[in-house]
Amino acid sequence: MKNNKLVVILGPTASGKTNLSIKLAKKFGGEIISADSRQVYKGLNIGSGKITKKEMQGIPHHLLDVANPARKFSVAQFQKLALKKIKETQKRNSLPFLVGGSGFYLQSIVDGISIPEVAPNWKLRKNLGKKTVEELFLMLKKLDSIRAENIDAKNPHRLIRAIEIARIMPVPIIKRNTQFNILQIGIKKSPEELKKLIKIRLQKRINGIITEVRTLTLNGVEGLKNSKLSFKRLEELGLEYRFVARLQRYAQHCGQAQYYEKKREIMVTLQKEIEHFAKRQMTWFKRDKQIYWISNYKEAENAIKHFLL
Repeated sequence: MKNNKLVVILGPTASGKTNLSIKLAKKFGGEIISADSRQVYKGLNIGSGKITKKEMQGIPHHLLDVANPARKFSVAQFQKLALKKIKETQKRNSLPFLVGGSGFYLQSIVDGISIPEVAPNWKLRKNLGKKTVEELFLMLKKLDSIRAENIDAKNPHRLIRAIEIARIMPVPIIKRNTQFNILQIGIKKSPEELKKLIKIRLQKRINGIITEVRTLTLNGVEGLKNSKLSFKRLEELGLEYRFVARLQRYAQHCGQAQYYEKKREIMVTLQKEIEHFAKRQMTWFKRDKQIYWISNYKEAENAIKHFLL
């Protein structure tokens, strides 16, 4: 019986969550609910690693392309939409698969965190805006060490917002979600294997990300009003968009030779930053002792068979 059951597929970036979830959803008659903090945005396709229509292989996908990238989408908004989609999927007697690497998004469902709608504190933001990212990260760590484990530590916007929320609610209200019977499956990769996968994916996608960023800054998302993105907004949207935005800004003031040299430099730095991010993701996930870690598809399939008994 699938009634109130929910399968969570999680793991660090580039670990193979998409392919695994497709195979499992086909096997068990499932639908996929994305738990990715950037794939919710329209137009953020290549840089976010968003699945294509062809790759979906007919499996229904939810919470992709639900927000304008020019506007901020909160964890509270995600939680509300995700809970609705999970329940709708269960009513269709399909098995919902919550899939992603955004730890806070996943935790908002699995642990049923109570997330306050905290209004922007412009005075606080102005003061925090004068601090370095290192200073902001230390502040957040003191206020909410759990959130600090899975945040992009080089993203001043996300750090400031997290501090803003932590000042209102210093300790997250966490209670294991009892409305669903949950199986969490984590993809386990060695650091060396993950490093190779990150490199392959980055090299494959970099030129597409460059084109995507150029389109977003010049024209915005096709068919979507007021979706043109500033360089500042791109800086807020995570590693790939931040570094490619910087490359595009640099390209406006340099020759071709300098551009390609800068591109090579950014590729090296971006690779290292993504590796660090993947490490932080694993630190976050390892806190939860109820995650069942797997190395291959067969282990995941057997785990779900037992879960559905």
